[in-house]
Amino acid sequence: MKAKSGLATLLAGVLLLATFVWFVGSRNPVTPAGYIGYLTQGAILGKARYHGLQKGPTSSGRTWMLHAVNISITPYTYTEDFSAHNSVLSKDNLKIAFRVHVVWRIREAQIREFVERYSTLYGGESPDKIVETAYTNFLREPLRTFARDEIQKLNGLAIKEQITPVGENILRRVRDLAQNTPFEVASVVVGNVQYPEEVANAVSQKLAATQVLERTQIEIDIAQAQARKRVVEAEGIAQSMQIINERLTQNYLQHEAIEAQKAMVGSPNHTTIYIPVGAMGVPLVETITGKSK
Repeated sequence: MKAKSGLATLLAGVLLLATFVWFVGSRNPVTPAGYIGYLTQGAILGKARYHGLQKGPTSSGRTWMLHAVNISITPYTYTEDFSAHNSVLSKDNLKIAFRVHVVWRIREAQIREFVERYSTLYGGESPDKIVETAYTNFLREPLRTFARDEIQKLNGLAIKEQITPVGENILRRVRDLAQNTPFEVASVVVGNVQYPEEVANAVSQKLAATQVLERTQIEIDIAQAQARKRVVEAEGIAQSMQIINERLTQNYLQHEAIEAQKAMVGSPNHTTIYIPVGAMGVPLVETITGKSK
């Protein structure tokens, strides 16, 4: 009886120890929303092996020596700065400072390939650090090379006018590079273009002079329009005077005088005295011109 009791106690102890070891060695990796977990399972003897993928938000359930590397599948935005000693010479040898903004993400269907072929960090590093390291190793330098190359094709003062095509050309080249890889590039935007100080000042002065010339031309156009208006008005007045002079005959003036007398006769507030100085008692109308001595 004592032997059986001792054996039972030993088995219970072994079972308790095994449960404790399993509990300590097992994991329940959690993958948050927007991430995919790359799961590996370790071993006391031997090496870890690929276990599977899980898309967050989820967890795997408690499993022996399970580990997850969570990789974000949401877009990242990185900025590459080309200023100071990183400025780029344009085609006409102007030092151009600018920035390139790239938006990209990791393709969901290629997470395993990304971790196994492009990620050099593994362990306790943060997910963003893993992604940043992969970007630096694969995309960063080609992107910067493409940007320098596109800027060097243009004259300095033409770059701002061509900034959209420059970004499109860089995007096309980066997408060609990333084709069939886990890197999906959504957009490339070139911005914050800056010229050397002396060039910027010269451009500002040119713009100011152009504005003065435009304003002067507007004033000239207004003055010419006003002058044409005065000529038209003068011609109209001259034509009116010519018509009036042609119509002011002696008979017309006598007719107007008779009409005025008729109007006064009908008025009760005054007395009219007629002086028949013309033929048939009609007032004489005559134009008298002075003669110089």
